[in-house]
Formats: sequence, C-alpha cells, structure tokens
Amino acid sequence: MNKQSLLSIFAASVIIVSCGKKDDKAAQAAAAGQVKEYKTLVIQPESATLNTDYPASIQGQQNIEIRPRVEGYIDKIYVDEGAVVRAGQPLFKISAPEYEQEVRTATASIKSAQAAVSSAKLAVNKVKPLVEKEIISKYELETAQYNYDSALATLAQANASLVNARTNLGYTTVTSPVNGVVGSIPFRLGSLVSSNNTEPLTTVSSIGNVYAYFAMNEKVLLSFSEGSGTLAQKIKQLPQVSLLLSDGSIYGEKGKIETVNGLINTETGSVNIRARFPNPRGIIRSGSSATVRIPTQVKEGLIIPQSATFELQDKIFAVTVGKDGKTKNANITILENKAGNYYVVTSGLKAGDQIVLEGVASLKEGTEIKTQNQNAETVYADLK
Repeated sequence: MNKQSLLSIFAASVIIVSCGKKDDKAAQAAAAGQVKEYKTLVIQPESATLNTDYPASIQGQQNIEIRPRVEGYIDKIYVDEGAVVRAGQPLFKISAPEYEQEVRTATASIKSAQAAVSSAKLAVNKVKPLVEKEIISKYELETAQYNYDSALATLAQANASLVNARTNLGYTTVTSPVNGVVGSIPFRLGSLVSSNNTEPLTTVSSIGNVYAYFAMNEKVLLSFSEGSGTLAQKIKQLPQVSLLLSDGSIYGEKGKIETVNGLINTETGSVNIRARFPNPRGIIRSGSSATVRIPTQVKEGLIIPQSATFELQDKIFAVTVGKDGKTKNANITILENKAGNYYVVTSGLKAGDQIVLEGVASLKEGTEIKTQNQNAETVYADLK
C-alpha cells in the first residue's frame, strides 16, 4: 500500500470519529431537551379550616298526622297544600248534624232539670216548717230532701251531657295543633271521613326548627370522639355546622349536632347523626335534601392538594423531588375526614419536602424533572 492510500484511510477515520462525536452530542442534547417541567411545592405546616360534607335529609321538628275524631262529610277545607298555619287555625270543617242535635237535646235537658230542681226545692221549703211544728212527720221532709238531691244530680248530669255534646261538636272543626306547614290533602269536599280512616286528612310539619339527618363513617366518628369525657359531652363541644341547600347556596342559620344514633349500620359501617337548624322564616321544608358541612380546625398540619397524589393498591402516594432533581414516590397516610380538594397528611411527608403538584399518576419513580416551584398562597387559595 502506498503512502497516498494510507493518508486517505487516515483522513476517512478522522471524519468518521468526528461524526460519531457529533452524533453523541446531538443525542445528549436531545435527551437533555426531554426533561419535562412540573409544578412543585415545598410544603410547610399550615393552619386552616377544612369542611367535610355529608348528604342529609331534612325533617320537620314535628310531623303530625291530622285525623278526624268524629265521623262525617268534609264540608269545608280552609287551607291549601303547602300553606303555613298557626296553632289553633281551622283546617277542615266536618258536617255532622247529629252532634248539633245532641247539643240542642242536652240544652233542653238542662232546662228540664233546672225546673225539676226548682220544684223539688219548693217542696222542701213547704214541708220544712210543717215538720218543725210537728204537723206532719219528719219522713215527709226527708222524702222531699231526697227528691231535691236527685233533681240536682239530674241537672249535673244534663250539664255534663251538654259539655260532652259541645266537645263532640267542636271536633267537627279540625284545627292545627302546632305552627307548621300543611302537607298533601288526599280528601276533597264531600268525602266521608272518620277516625278509622287509614290515611290522615293531612300532615302538619312543625318547621320552626328542622332536623338534618346524615350518616358518618365509624372511623370519622371515632376521630371526633377522641380524648376524655363522655360522647354526650364531646357532642356539645363540636363546632356549629352549616347547611348547603339543594341549589348550592349556604343556609343563613348555623346548626348544632344534637344526637348520635347508638347503633352502627353493619352493612355500611356508618352511624346516623342528627343536627338541628333554626328555621324562623320557614325557608326549609320537611322532606327536602341538603348537605351538612362540618368544619375541622387543622393547626400546623401538612396539607396537600388531592391532585398531588395517586392511589395504587389501596395506598396513597405523593411524589417528592430530591436535590438531584429526581422523583421518588412517598407512601402517605391521611386523616379519614378529608375535605374539599385537600388531604391532611399524618405520615410519609415532612416539612420542607418538595412535592409534585400535577401529573403524578404518570410520573415514573426516578425520573429527572425540572421544577417550577409554586407560591403556597396560590396553591391554598381556596383553603383560606
């Protein structure tokens, strides 16, 4: 091989090596360009109020079935369904002529008894001086006195019959026993009703106060009842609760949890709870649906958005970023009563850790990322 051929081979080798180096640099540059940027947060202890929501059903403080106490035909209906009524306000008028007749008969009996009493009294007054003068025997006076006492008893009985007749006649006007709202009215004018009817005339719901019934998980209940003291004492110490109406608005009156059912539902693992809300303007009606919101005070706790976590095999993970810029999955535990869009972390993270806020479910452990640290006030804007 001549000198010229050797020089050609050497030049070609240099060109190949040079091209290889350029390709390696291009690959490295391309690889460097694939490092994605993620929003992150350096977590620090936060104090906040977390709200836990529970679906609830609303019932009036009293739901009273209105039933007739006498038999007759409905002659008048004074109210309509949904009307607000006061205690003692007439609701229905039942036509029962026999009770009017009983009043008239009892009134006539009283007049007759009064006449008999007057007559018996005159007899006593007439006989008494004759007995004192021994003109007639004492037996005559005793007989007159017995007749007078019997007449008084008959008068008393007649008076009692009149009271009873008037009471029965009063039952023909059916009134509301409480302040409340009238429910459905299944009967119409002319309907025959009696105390034996299976269906009530209507229902009056007392809504000066309303009860919200909801179910709470047994674990959450235990977290509320931790510490010393009886459950009743702890219930009294619970904060006031709010009510979210069906349109999403917050009801203007605060409520109070009053009772916790003593039995736990074995199928759902939950316990029924009752909260009372004042309803002075009658806005809330019995049978409506709402949401009870219970506030939980968290002081100096580690709070992270739910979007910064993912679940795997019934475990919850957050993604932290090390000093080398690589990710690491952190298995965390949280409070059972999570609320809103946030978790309260009890273990697995510590103050000063940097976590990834979004896209954590598809982020593989050990991935190098570029961090874009977010302001805590922005992250927790809807928590304050």
